[in-house]
Amino acid sequence: MLERNVRFEELMPLIRERIAAGESVRFSPNGTSMLPMLRQGVDSVVLSPPPEKLKKYDLPFYQRENGQFVLHRVVAVGDKYTCIGDNQFHFETGLDHSQIIGVVTAFTRGKREHSVDEPGYRIYCRIWHYSRPLRYLWRRGIGRLRRMFP
Repeated sequence: MLERNVRFEELMPLIRERIAAGESVRFSPNGTSMLPMLRQGVDSVVLSPPPEKLKKYDLPFYQRENGQFVLHRVVAVGDKYTCIGDNQFHFETGLDHSQIIGVVTAFTRGKREHSVDEPGYRIYCRIWHYSRPLRYLWRRGIGRLRRMFP
């Protein structure tokens, strides 16, 4: 069997085509911005066509104006969306609906498939979002301790 590494940008036309046809696509996200929910190289997501309007805690896959592809959680809805990764502390504002390629409807964590409609997942979203200020203070405190005691 022939294996070949393909850049994500090369797959985007196929992903966009499938999503436009109303189909779902599964892929493994890259990076650490969605930790602890999604682990690079271990977990995968199912991307489906986006609804007309996203809701708070939806997980859109979108393209930034600089061309970068991102999978972050919606934390505020208005004319534009505000998103942030679960492992981040800086909000990304001004996301336009036209930038959204698809939305996560399910994910595989380890070997278990989960729906974003599961009550446990919805509770996780709320707890993780509202604990962000405490997690930020904790991370800053740990950083200071490491600098004080190398």
